[in-house]
Order: sequence, then C-alpha cells, then structure tokens
Amino acid sequence: MKHRSTSTTKGHDPMELRILAPTGALGAGFDANAFRRGVAARPHVIACDAGSTDSGPAALGSGTPKLSAQAVARDLRILLKARDELKVPLIIGSCGTSGRDVGVDEVAALTRRIADEENLHFKLALIYSDQPAERLQNLYDADRIRPLANAPEIERELFERSRTVAMMGVEPIQEALVEGCDVILAGRASDTALFAALPGLRGADSGLAWHMAKTIECGAACAVPPSANGLLATLREDHFDVTTLADGTRLTPRSVAAHTLYENADPFHIAEPSGVLDTTDATYEAVDEQTVRVRGARYLPADGYTNKLEGAELVGYQTVIIGGVRDRTVIDALPKLLPFAQQYFDAKILDVFGGEIDPSTIDIDYRLYGGGAVLDGTEPDPLQPRELGVLITVTAPDQATAHAIATFVAHASSHLPIAEYDGLVSTLAYPYSPPETDRGPLYRFTLNHVATGITPTELFRTTTEEL
Repeated sequence: MKHRSTSTTKGHDPMELRILAPTGALGAGFDANAFRRGVAARPHVIACDAGSTDSGPAALGSGTPKLSAQAVARDLRILLKARDELKVPLIIGSCGTSGRDVGVDEVAALTRRIADEENLHFKLALIYSDQPAERLQNLYDADRIRPLANAPEIERELFERSRTVAMMGVEPIQEALVEGCDVILAGRASDTALFAALPGLRGADSGLAWHMAKTIECGAACAVPPSANGLLATLREDHFDVTTLADGTRLTPRSVAAHTLYENADPFHIAEPSGVLDTTDATYEAVDEQTVRVRGARYLPADGYTNKLEGAELVGYQTVIIGGVRDRTVIDALPKLLPFAQQYFDAKILDVFGGEIDPSTIDIDYRLYGGGAVLDGTEPDPLQPRELGVLITVTAPDQATAHAIATFVAHASSHLPIAEYDGLVSTLAYPYSPPETDRGPLYRFTLNHVATGITPTELFRTTTEEL
C-alpha cells in the first residue's frame, strides 16, 4: 500500500460520475440520514448487492433468501423513492441471496407492490441467471466447463441434481441500461459489476472503474468502524474518491486498501468475467477523515470471457441436539467415549430399523465447543476447558429418520458410561425439552467452476416491463 499526503483536485474534470452504494446487502438495513447525504450529492446511479455465498449453500439449494421479505421491502422502498427523485438507474444484483430466478421474481413482486403503493413509474428489467441442466451438460460435453482452484470433481449427471446459477459481469446490466431501464433486478452477479456497469458505458477508465466498484461493493464495510451503511464514490478521469456517509465513521488509506483482500486470496489481482483488476500500483491518500482518494489500478482484459458457475444440491436432512457439561471428569472422558458411542449407535440403528436403514447412510457428529470444535482438533496449545458446549448433529436421508435416530442419540448421550464414576451418571445437560430440534434440509456446494467459450450475455435472459 502506498500512502500519500492529503491533496485536492484543482480545475474542472471533464468526467465525473457519482455512484451511491447505500448498504452492503439489500435488507441488511442502513441509516436513513446517511443515505440522504448520499442522495443530496446527486449520484448518477444507485447500486446495491443483495446476495452472497458467504452463508453457505442453503439459499442457493433451497431458493430461500437469507434476509426477510420485510427487511428487503424496507430498504427497497427507500431506494425506489430516491431513484424516482433523482431519475437515475437503480441496480440490484444477486436478488434473493442466491441470485436464482425465484429470488429475482420475489424481489420483483416487492418492487411492483411498492411502485403501486408509492405511485412510482419506471421501466423495470429482470435479468435471470438460472442454468438449465441441458445447457450445462452441453457445455460439459464440449469441454467448456473448467475447474477453479480446489474445485470438486464433477460428472455429467451432477447437473440434474444441482441448482446452478451463472455469475454475470457488467454486460447484461449494460444492455438493460442502454435499453433505458430505470430499475434493474439481476440474478447472480459479480458484486463489482453492479457498480462498474454505468461507468463502463460512460467511458471511464476500466482500472479505476473496477477498483472503485471493488471498494464500495460492500457499502461501508471498509469504514472505521465497519457497518451496513453506505459509501459515495466520485469517479474522475485519473482517480476516484470514496466517502463515508454515516455519522461517527471515517475512512483511512489502510481501511480502503484492505478491502481488496476481502474475499480474495490475492489483493493485487482480482478476477472478473472479462479480465483481472490489477491494484499493484494503486495509491491511497487521505483527503479528510471521511474521504480517501485512489489512483493507479489497471484492468487487464482476459484472453477469453468466462462466467463463474455456482451450484448446490440437497444431501440430506438434519436434527440437532444442543447440550453442555461442566464436569471435568466427563470432559476428559468424552474424546475417548464418542468413538465407542458411534459403534453403539450403528448397532442401535440396525436393531430399531432392521434392514430398512443402512447405518452408513446416517451421520452422527459431535462438536465440542470449548474443546477445539472450530479448529477441529488443530489447536496449537492444549485446551483445559471448565465447560464444554456439545452440538450433536444427526444427518439422514429424510427428516423423520433423522429425528427418530436423534431421540435415542440424545438419550444415550445424556448417560454415557464414565469409568471413574459408579452407577448412572448424567453426562450432558440439555437446555431445551425436548432436546431434539429438526433443522431441515442440508445442502452442499457442487461447483467451483467457470463456463468458457461463451459470449458475455448468452447464459442470461432479460425481460422488461413498464410500471
């Protein structure tokens, strides 16, 4: 990171674009006063991300968004009214957390309702990113699906089981802007594409535009302290300024530069569908406590265009049991007892269910919180906990089986045999009655791949309507 002293731009800059990022995630909430400051700056576009894979595969596998419709509608109403006031585009990407078609449709339904209630009029674009199994199988057969680092091995049949989306770049969004769409609700999209789309159309320097987009993609996540509030970026010919909007927050060169490491193994080379953002020579200077000026990034076009593929599939159903123990004798005995308990449970499954259930299809997992559960036995120093939290997870092919097995797992786990004690011992205490809680379906990610040899828009489809 290079850190320069404070300076200001003199004279008239022939190109100035202001981009407002109101929050890091639609539905996460933001301070209304901070947002009004951003609106008062008369931005040329408002853009907001609405999704992520950060929370795991459940949203993608199930089509259920992470954040509630009430929370999303609250934020969306404020953004739509501001867009109407400013008469500028509003771009929202990765609708419904996963960016699946169902997520786009759900946010679209909220948008139509709000437009009706607030008497708003605009042209709406919906960009869908679900990938049919047949299309993916054709790409697979043509050797046009390439694994990324540490990607799982895949086979052709996977696409029948997996719910898959493609991650769009700026191009589908730019097409909607060119068509005069005022509100764009996109499926799965690169977070940065939402903010780089309009600057790209206006002829902004690609390195600056993509670096600006990376900086503000998560709202005020790079502020001190970080929050769900917004940032305003001002993009000029040879630099961009990024300004925090909420009271009591500030930006520093270090906090802004650090965001290039967020979700990236390499903070200097950040891959996008059309190329790589190179921040090696970027500089960061403090203009004041709320604003940092950034220069020097380059954008390196790729030899071929790619869209990342994200997939998730259902792998079973879970029931969980939460317990705790404070007896040090029990705590010391648990690591040795649990393997024997597993053998007992396998026999119990055969005894109770006969040949109906194969014990190998059932997973019974114990996590000892306070005893290395997070690092899974790789703690650098020996742990001597006075208490343990015990999370027991039973995974089975269906919910009824998971629950049935969890009932005798919970019973047996509360009375494990402790050699140091005579008679019956209570080994785990449960905070809930009954202790078994059905968690529902379990999903896993299936893909960490890219589609190659495609045009920037061919994996996506767009519909428009007048509201």
